[in-house]
Amino acid sequence: MATTEVERRRGHLAALSIAAVVIIVGVPLWWRTTETYRAWLPVTQINELSNLQLQLSADVEVVFARGTVTPEQQKKFPLTQTQDEEHTVDEDTALRYRYETKYRTATIMEEDALNQPTAAEADLSLHTLSESPCGSLVVYVIPESSSLLPEDVDVYVGQRRTALLRIGAQMRVGKTLDRLLAHLEPRTKQVLQVMSFSHTDITAALSDRVRLSPGNKESIADSMRAFKSSPGYEITFSLLNPDPKSHRLHWDIEGAVQTYIQPLLTKLASVANFSIDSQTLYYAMLGVNPRFDSSLGAYTLNSDSLAHVINPVEARLGSNAASSNPVLNFLLYVPDAHHSPLHIHDRKKREVPSNAFHSPRWGGIMIYNVNSFYGPEAVFPVDLNIDMAKVMGVFLAQLRLLLGVQTSTAPSGFLVAPCGSTGLADWELDRLMWSRTVENVATATTTITSLAQLLDQIGNIVINDNIAEQVSSAVASLQLAVAELEAGNLRFALQYSKEAILASERAFFDPSLLHLLYFPDDQKFAIYIPLFLPMCVPILLSLLKILSDARQKRREKQAKKD
Repeated sequence: MATTEVERRRGHLAALSIAAVVIIVGVPLWWRTTETYRAWLPVTQINELSNLQLQLSADVEVVFARGTVTPEQQKKFPLTQTQDEEHTVDEDTALRYRYETKYRTATIMEEDALNQPTAAEADLSLHTLSESPCGSLVVYVIPESSSLLPEDVDVYVGQRRTALLRIGAQMRVGKTLDRLLAHLEPRTKQVLQVMSFSHTDITAALSDRVRLSPGNKESIADSMRAFKSSPGYEITFSLLNPDPKSHRLHWDIEGAVQTYIQPLLTKLASVANFSIDSQTLYYAMLGVNPRFDSSLGAYTLNSDSLAHVINPVEARLGSNAASSNPVLNFLLYVPDAHHSPLHIHDRKKREVPSNAFHSPRWGGIMIYNVNSFYGPEAVFPVDLNIDMAKVMGVFLAQLRLLLGVQTSTAPSGFLVAPCGSTGLADWELDRLMWSRTVENVATATTTITSLAQLLDQIGNIVINDNIAEQVSSAVASLQLAVAELEAGNLRFALQYSKEAILASERAFFDPSLLHLLYFPDDQKFAIYIPLFLPMCVPILLSLLKILSDARQKRREKQAKKD
């Protein structure tokens, strides 16, 4: 009897020891070795970025030339005024524009520059005196009697960051300074919206974050036409020769790129990186058959058929699999002798002067007719040299549109100087940089907040240290970009915004995030139950037996007492 009791007690102690080891050691060890590793993320800062409050600060310097202010008014210069303008885009996005305007009188050297015979020469002379920082403007107020501007022009916008503003007849010398500044304020603001940024441009740049109002059709069309902001772009020029038996084409694409395209890309180096390649495709046909118009004696392509031209040609273009950058395609199509001349007609059945069209976020196609080179005694194939100046003029205009260089409609009384040999004015570059910076900030914040919400909802996704580092880098770059925008340092703000969008996309598309994405709880049970059930059942039964024996002993003791 005593031996049986000892054996029973020994079994109870063994079962309790095993259960204690399993609970104290086994369960924590299993939990630790099977848990999903999730590195720390700056969730608080990400939540702050989800409520985006952007402030764009622009510096404007208004310089009064001789004859625009009185000696008494000159004593009050220099003078600085600050104006704030707030806009609520949606419940999570707000914009504030801060304009800091500095007023002063022109120096002697600036007065000499303003005495040039033409406004273009004055603009160049003023630029050589001092170069304005990126994102800033200088407005020179000239008297009504100045011959720099034509009679019907009040504002001249130059190629740099300089504008000439003629003072109105209603504000002759002798008026108070406050009235003079109040008169100049609306016109100065118009200059700023043309040469720097406007609320329409900035809200269009926020299209990844907010929905644009349907009434703003122009901004929607511009945002849909241009490529999305990217750290790099691939530009491909293709010459399509559908019938090599008709003509042998020669094009100096390398020289044309260096002359017409490279100056523009050099100026856009701060916005993105560009790589250029070219190719010649033989027997490449259009996807539609042009119709012959007997009244014109030419073949025509109407606007409805242009949409069917791209897909068949695109299959022949090829792609650079080693790069993930967007590709801008520019195609020069030379019709064969049997379909020449070939003209593009718009929706109103009118001939397009450039004989070219562009497709939003894809590229452009130009049709180059050479039928005039086919004489009655022509020997096929005819050797033809393509006029690259004519071709590159069209491709350069299309490239500006596709990169988002917006040609805003100037208000009445404005005269905008041509962009010059570089293909891009300084203020147009600033305008693009403002839009790209805001677009990068909006895209990066959307990417980071979406990633944080995804990781919060799906708890079994691994967050390794590399992802956490990229997220922290993106958040830090975003904070710096927002701070630089607020300070008016446009170049630094653009650089930080580019770093933010690169880091956020590397984190969001990291392959390690997909390892445990589709590993639901029922699969965990299917794996662990066959492992733990055979071990847990004997332990559980032993514990139940110990509990049953303890209750039995308690009843026996109670019975003896009674």
